[in-house]
Amino acid sequence: MGYGRWRDEDFRTYAGRNGRKVRKDGTIDTAGETVQSMYRGRTIDPALDPNNVIRECCENEEHPNTLPVILALDVTGSMGRAAMEVAAKLNEVIIKLLGTDMDIEFMVMGIGDLAYDRAPIQISQFESDIRIAEQLDKIYFEGGGGGNSFESYTAAWYMGARHTKLDCLKRGRRGLIITLGDEPLNPYLPKGSLAEVTGDTLQGDVETKALFHEVRNMYEVYHIHVIHGSDFYGDRANHEWRKILDKNHLRFCKVNEISSAVTKIITDTANAAEINEGTVQQEPKPVMRVLRDLISW
Repeated sequence: MGYGRWRDEDFRTYAGRNGRKVRKDGTIDTAGETVQSMYRGRTIDPALDPNNVIRECCENEEHPNTLPVILALDVTGSMGRAAMEVAAKLNEVIIKLLGTDMDIEFMVMGIGDLAYDRAPIQISQFESDIRIAEQLDKIYFEGGGGGNSFESYTAAWYMGARHTKLDCLKRGRRGLIITLGDEPLNPYLPKGSLAEVTGDTLQGDVETKALFHEVRNMYEVYHIHVIHGSDFYGDRANHEWRKILDKNHLRFCKVNEISSAVTKIITDTANAAEINEGTVQQEPKPVMRVLRDLISW
């Protein structure tokens, strides 16, 4: 997947067909909207079903240097305002990123709670045009969650590590996963419900620390903790997430800062990837040249 280019005029036409008003700055006017009117799905859409799927981020003449980005949104009850912010400012974010000439392909995911929800994992294709908005609109905002003080955030890591195929890895570039939520890091993914949802055969629960080391082979991982209301879980979330992610990869921001935070993470990651790819092309250091010559001799 991943053909085509995002165009502002396509987004405005698409939004208009769906009864939404787009402001001059490219964002959606959310006056009078609710999370239910923004996210209209009332059950998981077949196109987002994670069962026995592999999502591919392919490279071609149109997109020869892809940066795959998975944007995984907590769709449990407390995240309504944040979900609306993502939908409202999607066009603004992508237009800013296109201005940097980055070859980005987006996947959107909905993440709930594997222990409680009917649709705890929703996963789109990787796309680079108006289909990003179309698939975001298909996300079912279940509004669930449970009493375990965390959601299944690392399901995004699991799907990235085991249910995606990335052409960029051949160039030594990893993809990027950004999760957004307002609760602490989950310690594991439960075997039973994860196997049922994904169709995978599992030997046991998927522990977070082990999964992090696995997913890092394919993706750079960030988490944005969304601050709203009393931020009940703020201190605990910081404590738990920092066991896995360093300060750079764990960000805290308010709802109205989400688009800026996402844009900065993607831009910084893309720039770092370009530097790393350039480093691979450099001549060997003198010691390495000596060793190479000795081996050849």
